[in-house]
Amino acid sequence: MIATKALAPLRASETAVDESGAGRVTAAYVAIKEAIRNNVFAPGYQAAEIEIARQLGMSRTPVHEAMARLQEEGLVRILPKKGIVICSLSPADIEEIYEVIIALEGAAAARLAALPEPERKVVADALRDATDRMVAALHQEDLMAWAQADEEFHQALVTRSGNRRLMRMTGAVADQLHRARMFTLRLRPLPVASSQEHQAIIEAIEEGDATAASRAARLHRQHAHDALVPLIAKFDLRNL
Repeated sequence: MIATKALAPLRASETAVDESGAGRVTAAYVAIKEAIRNNVFAPGYQAAEIEIARQLGMSRTPVHEAMARLQEEGLVRILPKKGIVICSLSPADIEEIYEVIIALEGAAAARLAALPEPERKVVADALRDATDRMVAALHQEDLMAWAQADEEFHQALVTRSGNRRLMRMTGAVADQLHRARMFTLRLRPLPVASSQEHQAIIEAIEEGDATAASRAARLHRQHAHDALVPLIAKFDLRNL
């Protein structure tokens, strides 16, 4: 059974959407996904469909549809007549996810660098704002705030590219990767180089250099991979 505290903070978000069927499916989807992303629902955890519906104050229909969406994204596996089980990530999964996200974010950065100069400036300002907040968070040794600003940087990098398919594909693997990154956040050295690498991406976008922007974005994610994967091996984390 799912503990009430797991979904209580997410129930409130339902009021921000309409009461239509689509709105309730979205509310259920967001609630369950955030519980997965933030390790409230740990890998391997089984959640009963009827219990989730009860806690969200919904019928089972929107919850079932939300579960189907989450299964398509690789976050859960539906158990017939039982509910869902939270999918875990193996070290091999992490390798595959990084391979995909390195390629996708490299493509996104190149698209941004190809935008007209006024649009590039707007994007660069948004990316720089997120990076500045990362730096400020590190100065305060607030790793959660750093992680939030870092995620906003990478989301902006992709969403501002304007390619909806690229956004959809990146979103699916980014949600899976988020959980592993948060799980190991306090196991890593302070990520002081991350903001410098962000700045290299921003400068390449501002200059309209698509090749340099793509290279900088790929290198940044490769460095993140090189920091995370050894930790997974060191602590023998087989299911993230």
